[in-house]
Amino acid sequence: MTNHLPRARRRGTPRRALTACAVAALCTLTAALPAAASARAAPTGPTASSSSRPLALPAPTGPYRVGEVDLHLVDHSRPDPWRSGQDTRELMVSVYYPATHTAGRPAAPYMLPAAAAHFDDVTANGYLGLHVPAGRADWARTVTHVTRGAPVAAGRHGRLPVVLYSPGLGEPRTWGTTSATDLASRGYVVVTIDNTYESPEVQFPNGSLATLSLPSGGTDSFLRKALAVRVTDTRFVLDQLRELNSGRNPDADGQPLPQGLTGAVDVAEVGMFGHSMGGTAAALAMDADHRITAGIDMDGNLTNYDGSLMPVAEHGLDRPLLLMGKDGDTDTGPGWQAFRAHTPGWNRQLTLLGSEHASFTDAEALVPQLRLSPCERTDDIGTIDPATAIRTNEAYVSAYFDHWLRGRSGRLLERPSAKYPDMVFVK
Repeated sequence: MTNHLPRARRRGTPRRALTACAVAALCTLTAALPAAASARAAPTGPTASSSSRPLALPAPTGPYRVGEVDLHLVDHSRPDPWRSGQDTRELMVSVYYPATHTAGRPAAPYMLPAAAAHFDDVTANGYLGLHVPAGRADWARTVTHVTRGAPVAAGRHGRLPVVLYSPGLGEPRTWGTTSATDLASRGYVVVTIDNTYESPEVQFPNGSLATLSLPSGGTDSFLRKALAVRVTDTRFVLDQLRELNSGRNPDADGQPLPQGLTGAVDVAEVGMFGHSMGGTAAALAMDADHRITAGIDMDGNLTNYDGSLMPVAEHGLDRPLLLMGKDGDTDTGPGWQAFRAHTPGWNRQLTLLGSEHASFTDAEALVPQLRLSPCERTDDIGTIDPATAIRTNEAYVSAYFDHWLRGRSGRLLERPSAKYPDMVFVK
């Protein structure tokens, strides 16, 4: 499952050497993350210096403004799988939605201060391998074009379909904000999920920070467990959305919900997408929970780390799954080929020309704003023009969910488009 490993550790690595390199990478992380084995670390301040570059995400392209609220969810029915002695499983999710009356309300931060400091010190360059030295970017002040807590804009056709987002291994939920906010601007409720102690950093409302819990066993067992936990976390989040829609506030701290959010979510029309291991999690969650109608796997493997096929690749799905891969991606080949062969219904495989693994994340928007060499930039996000990559990704993601969750035309999904020549259909 090479696309689930730290990106800087796996580029150009022969498959026969993957196990050794993965273990070495995880050992390196052990040294880099001294707080990872603790419970929740005390809050830390941001490390961005006065010379840190201001960053901005692209503005959403849909007709709605976007609002956001963070929810602290607590599952009292199960202990935390990564923390012995912790009797409950606690998650942080962000809910993006079409909003109204945003004037005068605070902007939603890209990352909270302690999470931003950890991302800057450890995650960006050490885990994701983005060639961004600490202090160069002010992640906490990145412009999101999102308003915190604004009222929900009423949908044109009643309730709003919901889409879940699962980030890659070593990526926080905020690393998919560009895609999440664009969907929300088109009339979706988008819920991004951090999987606590497997996510690199999760900041809770009291300011405490939970960081990556490193595996005690081998890489294969860690990845299998992490995916199983993600599937269970996804089920729990869906349960909480039903509670929210019925009028109960699922937030553990009782913070007020945005006006109009209760009852606005169409829990009968649910999609899910994710990047890297998040894309794998989307496929596995669909296999386990029929409440998820349609999914997108962005460059995530459907093989286990030992090379064996995952069950979803062995028997396919009875609901649509879109596979979106980076250019020249051979890692996903065996699992994706098996999945397509065993799926009798709708499926598609697309390749974004000139892209890299991170091209489906916020890296495509943020990396070009940093002072990187041409080689470093290409290593991070490929050779495709960043604006073209973002525009193309947004077009296909929105067309996909519009078709399967709203019954709109799926013409863009059927054949190559002259408007988006960089997206290639794989036969």
